[in-house]
Amino acid sequence: MRLELVDAAATETLGRRLAAGMHRGIVYLEGELGAGKTALARAILRGRGYSGKVKSPTYTLVEPYRIGNERVYHLDLYRLSDPEELEWLGLRDMLDAPALLLVEWPERGAGYLPAADLRIVLKYRGTGRVVNLYSKTALGDAMVDALNPCD
Repeated sequence: MRLELVDAAATETLGRRLAAGMHRGIVYLEGELGAGKTALARAILRGRGYSGKVKSPTYTLVEPYRIGNERVYHLDLYRLSDPEELEWLGLRDMLDAPALLLVEWPERGAGYLPAADLRIVLKYRGTGRVVNLYSKTALGDAMVDALNPCD
Protein backbone atom coordinates (compact mmCIF):
# COMPACT_ATOMS: atom_id res chain seq x y z
CA MET A 1 0.00 0.00 0.00
CA ARG A 2 1.29 3.47 -0.89
CA LEU A 3 0.18 6.64 0.89
CA GLU A 4 1.12 10.29 0.63
CA LEU A 5 1.56 12.32 3.80
CA VAL A 6 1.37 16.04 3.10
CA ASP A 7 2.44 17.18 6.58
CA ALA A 8 3.13 16.18 10.20
CA ALA A 9 -0.60 16.00 10.94
CA ALA A 10 -0.99 13.35 8.23
CA THR A 11 1.81 11.33 9.83
CA GLU A 12 0.03 11.59 13.20
CA THR A 13 -3.24 10.44 11.63
CA LEU A 14 -1.57 7.49 9.90
CA GLY A 15 0.09 6.36 13.13
CA ARG A 16 -3.12 6.57 15.12
CA ARG A 17 -5.05 4.64 12.46
CA LEU A 18 -2.36 1.94 12.20
CA ALA A 19 -2.30 1.60 15.98
CA ALA A 20 -5.80 0.15 15.94
CA GLY A 21 -4.40 -3.05 14.41
CA MET A 22 -1.11 -3.14 16.31
CA HIS A 23 -1.40 -5.21 19.47
CA ARG A 24 1.74 -7.27 18.98
CA GLY A 25 4.27 -8.09 16.30
CA ILE A 26 7.35 -6.58 14.70
CA VAL A 27 7.18 -3.40 12.63
CA TYR A 28 10.18 -2.09 10.75
CA LEU A 29 10.29 1.69 10.28
CA GLU A 30 12.65 2.48 7.43
CA GLY A 31 13.82 5.70 5.81
CA GLU A 32 16.52 8.33 5.75
CA LEU A 33 17.41 10.51 8.71
CA GLY A 34 14.53 12.89 9.36
CA ALA A 35 12.05 10.94 7.22
CA GLY A 36 9.56 10.71 10.09
CA LYS A 37 10.20 7.28 11.62
CA THR A 38 10.20 8.51 15.22
CA ALA A 39 7.20 10.78 14.59
CA LEU A 40 5.28 7.79 13.23
CA ALA A 41 6.32 5.61 16.19
CA ARG A 42 5.16 8.37 18.57
CA ALA A 43 1.80 8.55 16.77
CA ILE A 44 1.40 4.77 17.00
CA LEU A 45 2.09 4.88 20.74
CA ARG A 46 -0.48 7.68 21.14
CA GLY A 47 -2.94 5.65 19.08
CA ARG A 48 -2.38 2.64 21.35
CA GLY A 49 -3.35 4.86 24.28
CA TYR A 50 -0.01 5.91 25.73
CA SER A 51 -0.33 9.41 27.19
CA GLY A 52 3.09 9.90 28.80
CA LYS A 53 6.20 11.42 27.29
CA VAL A 54 7.51 9.57 24.24
CA LYS A 55 11.28 9.82 24.07
CA SER A 56 13.37 9.08 21.02
CA PRO A 57 15.52 6.00 21.66
CA THR A 58 18.39 7.42 19.60
CA TYR A 59 20.83 7.26 22.52
CA THR A 60 19.26 4.58 24.71
CA LEU A 61 18.58 2.35 21.66
CA VAL A 62 15.35 1.07 23.23
CA GLU A 63 12.47 2.69 25.10
CA PRO A 64 9.93 0.36 26.72
CA TYR A 65 6.27 1.35 27.21
CA ARG A 66 3.48 -0.30 29.15
CA ILE A 67 -0.05 0.40 27.98
CA GLY A 68 -2.50 -1.46 30.19
CA ASN A 69 -1.42 -5.09 29.90
CA GLU A 70 0.41 -4.50 26.63
CA ARG A 71 4.11 -3.91 26.12
CA VAL A 72 5.54 -1.81 23.32
CA TYR A 73 9.26 -1.46 22.63
CA HIS A 74 10.55 1.34 20.44
CA LEU A 75 14.03 0.52 19.15
CA ASP A 76 16.33 2.85 17.24
CA LEU A 77 19.29 0.83 15.98
CA TYR A 78 21.05 3.69 14.19
CA ARG A 79 23.85 3.76 16.76
CA LEU A 80 24.13 -0.03 17.07
CA SER A 81 27.73 -0.91 16.31
CA ASP A 82 27.23 -4.69 16.09
CA PRO A 83 24.00 -6.69 15.71
CA GLU A 84 25.11 -8.91 18.64
CA GLU A 85 24.41 -5.93 20.91
CA LEU A 86 20.72 -6.80 20.55
CA GLU A 87 21.36 -9.66 22.99
CA TRP A 88 22.74 -7.19 25.53
CA LEU A 89 19.71 -4.91 24.97
CA GLY A 90 17.40 -7.79 25.93
CA LEU A 91 15.89 -8.61 22.54
CA ARG A 92 15.24 -12.20 23.57
CA ASP A 93 13.22 -11.02 26.59
CA MET A 94 11.27 -8.59 24.40
CA LEU A 95 10.33 -11.47 22.10
CA ASP A 96 9.44 -13.95 24.88
CA ALA A 97 6.16 -12.26 25.79
CA PRO A 98 3.55 -10.86 23.41
CA ALA A 99 4.68 -7.33 22.57
CA LEU A 100 4.77 -4.79 19.79
CA LEU A 101 8.26 -3.87 18.58
CA LEU A 102 8.67 -0.69 16.54
CA VAL A 103 12.15 -0.88 15.03
CA GLU A 104 13.97 2.01 13.35
CA TRP A 105 17.06 1.17 11.27
CA PRO A 106 16.31 -2.60 11.32
CA GLU A 107 19.07 -3.34 8.79
CA ARG A 108 21.60 -2.68 11.56
CA GLY A 109 20.22 -5.68 13.44
CA ALA A 110 20.50 -8.06 10.48
CA GLY A 111 21.07 -11.65 11.52
CA TYR A 112 19.65 -11.12 15.03
CA LEU A 113 16.42 -9.25 14.50
CA PRO A 114 13.43 -11.40 13.51
CA ALA A 115 11.66 -10.71 10.23
CA ALA A 116 9.03 -7.99 10.24
CA ASP A 117 5.30 -8.51 10.19
CA LEU A 118 5.05 -5.09 8.58
CA ARG A 119 7.64 -2.89 6.87
CA ILE A 120 6.89 0.83 6.70
CA VAL A 121 9.19 2.75 4.37
CA LEU A 122 9.10 6.56 4.50
CA LYS A 123 10.62 8.73 1.76
CA TYR A 124 10.80 12.45 1.22
CA ARG A 125 8.50 13.92 -1.41
CA GLY A 126 8.68 17.69 -1.62
CA THR A 127 7.66 18.99 1.80
CA GLY A 128 5.75 15.80 2.60
CA ARG A 129 6.44 12.09 2.66
CA VAL A 130 5.50 9.01 0.70
CA VAL A 131 4.89 5.91 2.79
CA ASN A 132 4.92 2.37 1.48
CA LEU A 133 3.55 -0.41 3.67
CA TYR A 134 4.63 -3.98 3.01
CA SER A 135 2.76 -6.66 4.92
CA LYS A 136 4.86 -9.79 5.41
CA THR A 137 2.53 -11.96 7.54
CA ALA A 138 -1.11 -12.41 8.48
CA LEU A 139 -0.37 -10.23 11.52
CA GLY A 140 0.98 -7.55 9.18
CA ASP A 141 -2.19 -7.86 7.08
CA ALA A 142 -4.27 -7.15 10.19
CA MET A 143 -2.18 -4.05 10.89
CA VAL A 144 -2.76 -2.70 7.38
CA ASP A 145 -6.43 -3.65 7.50
CA ALA A 146 -6.85 -1.13 10.34
CA LEU A 147 -6.42 1.56 7.67
CA ASN A 148 -9.48 0.29 5.77
CA PRO A 149 -12.21 -0.17 8.37
CA CYS A 150 -15.48 -1.56 7.12
CA ASP A 151 -18.26 0.90 7.81
